Amino acid sequence: MFKNLVVRPKNIVVALLSLGLVAGVTVAPASAAPKNLARSVVQTDWLEKNLDNPDVKIIEVSTEAGLYERGHIKNAVKFNWYTDLVEVVNRDIVAGARFQKLARAAGINKNSTVVLYGDKNNWFAAWGAWIFNTYGIEDVRLVDGGRVKWEKDGRPFTTVVPAPKEGNFVATKADKSIRATLIRDVLPAVRKKGSADLVDIRSADEYNGKIFAPAGFQELAVRAGHIPGAVNVPWGANVNADGTFKTVADLKKLYADKGIDGKKPIITYCRIGERSSLTWFVLSEILGYEVKNYDGSWTEYGNGVGNPINNPAGTIWGAA
Repeated sequence: MFKNLVVRPKNIVVALLSLGLVAGVTVAPASAAPKNLARSVVQTDWLEKNLDNPDVKIIEVSTEAGLYERGHIKNAVKFNWYTDLVEVVNRDIVAGARFQKLARAAGINKNSTVVLYGDKNNWFAAWGAWIFNTYGIEDVRLVDGGRVKWEKDGRPFTTVVPAPKEGNFVATKADKSIRATLIRDVLPAVRKKGSADLVDIRSADEYNGKIFAPAGFQELAVRAGHIPGAVNVPWGANVNADGTFKTVADLKKLYADKGIDGKKPIITYCRIGERSSLTWFVLSEILGYEVKNYDGSWTEYGNGVGNPINNPAGTIWGAA
């Protein structure tokens, strides 16, 4: 597990790896690190000590309806992935002006340390971290293990909904360096083999084309399979059984074994871009690689007319 880990520039990442150190690196909350240099995973004990720190703003982004209302970490503000962090009509991330309004309502200032957590291995909390980074939050962290770890530690939940003082955060223009698009990034990577590493984080059955999507999910593509050249590293492989992140050394090996070593730009994708945000966080924020998350993902790519596809299973839409 990481112990108050803050991974900063790549030379520091290399130094930590060479020494075998993955713990004990700390930074004061809200240290206002330069954009895209704050890389952090914090432990539950650190968060409990900082619950009332005015410079620490806690955000819960969970998938289960009513979970926050039944109990949440003290002073945590709820963000709903399905309505707050996306445009509900257009297929897009939340607009900058609306995100700024949400962030200010959560009490977030320019120098705030934003700590996100959620259920299901921080699945949607990682999407939140990606969005926060996209719009210029300088210090964004995930709680190692999320809600599950907090609860297993026996730490308290509350039903009191906080009413923070309005913050003064100003959203930047969306950062294109961490967001991949079909035309600008993905298709060129397919056509120019080797220009970027593609990581498909879906299940093996999705990747091989046996199924179009996990059972019960509505967002579908009419073709099955994966983007040519993509390697398959399911998103759940990033964490231990208790939901905490694996060590830096183990994460590096996990991806290096599939040929992903950070020497080339990386593009992560899944079905609609949410699971792949966790892999983006691991590769970008923990390992310090150059990574873009493709939020169009398979529902865009697999529905695109003429896009080349690998489909080992040969599953065809509508076939008996």
